[in-house]
Amino acid sequence: PAKYAPHINLPAARARANVVLTTLRFRGLTTSFQVIAARRNPATPVDRDDAQRPDYFLDWAFDEVKRIAAKSPVHSLVARTTIDLNLQKAAEESLEFHLRQHGKDYGVKQGAIVMLENNGAVRAIVGGRDYGESQFNRATKAERQTGSSFKPYVYALAMEKGFTPESVISDGPITWGNWSPKNYGRSYSGRMTLATALIKSVNTVPVRLAKEHLTIAPIKALTEAMGVESPVFSDKTMVLGTSSLTVMDQATGYEVFANGGLAGTRHGITQIATHSGTIVYDHTRDAPEPRRVLSEEAVKSMNSIMVQIPETGTARRAALPGIRSAGKTGTTQSYKDAWYVGYTGNYLAAVWLGNDESTPTRNMTGGSLPAMTWQRLMAYAHQNIDLKPIPFIEKPFLDKPDQPAVAAAPKPGDNAVPAPEKPRVLSAATASFLLGLADRFRDAPELAPPANTETLSAL
Repeated sequence: PAKYAPHINLPAARARANVVLTTLRFRGLTTSFQVIAARRNPATPVDRDDAQRPDYFLDWAFDEVKRIAAKSPVHSLVARTTIDLNLQKAAEESLEFHLRQHGKDYGVKQGAIVMLENNGAVRAIVGGRDYGESQFNRATKAERQTGSSFKPYVYALAMEKGFTPESVISDGPITWGNWSPKNYGRSYSGRMTLATALIKSVNTVPVRLAKEHLTIAPIKALTEAMGVESPVFSDKTMVLGTSSLTVMDQATGYEVFANGGLAGTRHGITQIATHSGTIVYDHTRDAPEPRRVLSEEAVKSMNSIMVQIPETGTARRAALPGIRSAGKTGTTQSYKDAWYVGYTGNYLAAVWLGNDESTPTRNMTGGSLPAMTWQRLMAYAHQNIDLKPIPFIEKPFLDKPDQPAVAAAPKPGDNAVPAPEKPRVLSAATASFLLGLADRFRDAPELAPPANTETLSAL
């Protein structure tokens, strides 16, 4: 598309069209009159600057359809996807807003977002700043180092092994073979709880957990069980996020925390049918059952820690008005990649910012631009909906709904422009009624033909 698109290279597009037309005529697939008519009406550019097309999502969804319907003998199919066009537009707007406002200051040019509802439905995918310039999907195909946003996988295994948020472990110098990891500030705080260590993103504590209590293989196994599909390193440095994952991987993995410990719920296709209406695939009918990979107690422990990170930890710029959220920041060496992955009781979003060439940014951390991008998108998404609590969080809502969870110190230009207002399409009561009605139609038994055909004729 970047080479032959009419709006990029019109002569090349027309020349390629002529090659195709000649081939069609040579193969006997069209007539000479049809070829002449086509050549008299060559391709012309169409101005689509104002058009909103979820191209990155559709590219991913097309691959999903091919995977799901690979064995179907019919190749012309109609697919229903999980996309929410309002959320898709809001995700694109939030990324572009922050890159335009702060990209030059931070030395960052690209980003990607994946947004899921907590039932696993993928609602939005942003694979880059401009699909017209680059069709490469950075959300589903680019593997980037995760930094500290990998630590929740380590802590999750610790909670499964009997540790608690109040378990105490030493934050002190540690050497593992020839590797001596340091904390971000090059200082140590002595003994601390696991909750404090994750909230402050201390490096030595997860390394000590892995070395002395967990080992690498089970961490890798749990990460993969939680839905991460990119290759995960078996090296000890993986504890601090040296493995490279996609944004989709991160969203899928954290979704386990957001929906109570179940994996395998992520999906982008709800139904595939032939043009005649035959159902080839229905997610509610054909998708594998979700599988439990974390116990409820482990999820409760993890969520109790991660809700504090936007409140008192490294992600204070991600705090939402009126509702508690949970998440984790990530920053890689030399500031090449910055992440924020967070969730509420309704939605989850993973945000990555960096450069295609892996060039360093100007000291951009996960708690800066990624957290701000996440906050703007989520503030929009949570307008005019029934707010749900994060699993096992006893106090999900804030006493002062107009205030964020914590008053983070503002920086010049931090989300100075409010997020767009989300249009109200249906009231919560109406939406709930229609969803219930749809469930009743789906579960209703088929009507049997009447036994008396004469009665049917009379009717």
